[in-house]
Amino acid sequence: MENVVSFLNDLLWSPVMIYFCLGVGLLFSIITRFLQVRHFKDMIKLMFQGKSSDAGVSSFQALSIALSGRVGTGNIAGTATAIAFGGPGAVFWMWMIAFIGASSAFIESTLAQIYKVKQDGQYRGGPAYYIEKGIGWKWYAVLFAISSIIAVGLLMPGIQSNSIATGLNNAFGLSPTLTGILLVALIGAIIFGGVKRIATVAQYVVPFMALAYILLALVIMVLNITQLPAVFALIIKSALGFDSAFGGILGMAISWGVKRGIYSNEAGQGTGAHAAAAAEVSHPAKQGFVQAFSVYIDTLLVCSATAFMILFTGMYNTVGKDGGFIVENLQGVNPGPGYTQAAIETVFPGFGAAFVAIALFFFAFTTIMAYYYIAETNVAYLMRGKNSTWLMTGLKIMLLIATFYGAVKTADLAWALGDVGLGVMVWLNLIAILILAKPALQALKDYEDQKAKGLDPVFDPTKLGIKNADYWVHDFKRDEERVS
Repeated sequence: MENVVSFLNDLLWSPVMIYFCLGVGLLFSIITRFLQVRHFKDMIKLMFQGKSSDAGVSSFQALSIALSGRVGTGNIAGTATAIAFGGPGAVFWMWMIAFIGASSAFIESTLAQIYKVKQDGQYRGGPAYYIEKGIGWKWYAVLFAISSIIAVGLLMPGIQSNSIATGLNNAFGLSPTLTGILLVALIGAIIFGGVKRIATVAQYVVPFMALAYILLALVIMVLNITQLPAVFALIIKSALGFDSAFGGILGMAISWGVKRGIYSNEAGQGTGAHAAAAAEVSHPAKQGFVQAFSVYIDTLLVCSATAFMILFTGMYNTVGKDGGFIVENLQGVNPGPGYTQAAIETVFPGFGAAFVAIALFFFAFTTIMAYYYIAETNVAYLMRGKNSTWLMTGLKIMLLIATFYGAVKTADLAWALGDVGLGVMVWLNLIAILILAKPALQALKDYEDQKAKGLDPVFDPTKLGIKNADYWVHDFKRDEERVS
């Protein structure tokens, strides 16, 4: 099985995929005139606007659900792994995929809002919906929905639960089996409560855990502030192949930086679009901006916090192409959370293992919640007009089994399976948003035109000639009156 998984990973994450991800993000950045810079102020302001309703959630709640999925074990274990196999230069390429990927996140999230539907009393949307309604390829939409359910409902939860189990075992000696049982009980209590309970938990837990993690990183950076110029120089030189030690693994730096960056921030993956569709907003571009900013929060803040703690303290190893160490500062520590634990221990002895274990718990726990919401949305897409109660219950059980299984299995297999699931989703979604970019670009221009006139933008797809945006034509005004 491991050979099959390795083959699929090599195929899905070939150099073609790496440069395709970079190319799509760069293309969208250029044709939107770098909206991620021009509209930075709007991103901040719009986060705290909008109200929740019986059918949808507020912009901040939608952001929190999306961040639940984005801010996970990839921010701790994934960043450390990127440094272990790509060197410090991998951090630069994580920043690059976040910066240009913010435009991809805007496009997919705006599309999710344009083509969202009101189904069973809730807003639903995401790649499956905009592929069918925007492109007209129902077979492709069904393929994405099935792939997503398998990826986030079966393959990827194990990565998160495995990291939680490893962290708690290292810090407190808690057995993986006991951790798995605890996770199943807690996650089950939340996901059986529906999207509202997921949104409520996410809006309180996600900001708290992210801020606490970033603040600790800032303390460590300040206490090692003399390392600042050297660390930034090392990252840049390694990323561009100018460092003598890391120059030989430039390709690995790009590959690992992009792969782990995408795994962490999910830009272009399509997962964030599901939460974006649930938001109550008057214009699709509004939530597009909010979701674009979530990419910054994930990678430029949380992933950078991990990278800086590791690099400022020098607590990392990097493997060369021949399998030998280019840098070996840690003995007997596998790539992953152990690097971050060691970094914190240099400043706060006896505190590193416990803090990382707790951070991993909250990061990964909320990610599994988000995975369920994404999988549920795709099941809802496949079962429109049909009784899906039994299938939704089966999905919950499948995700809980996958969570428990991941907690007690080896990390290598869990990560490899997760990479396969992620790779399939990224390929399918990037092709779709390339084909379907025009409506999102029209929405962006419409937003900008209305803002220039001093208006609070309101979306009218008929005026723009956008077809099949049925919610905005038939239900929006009625829902807006109800919320206000």
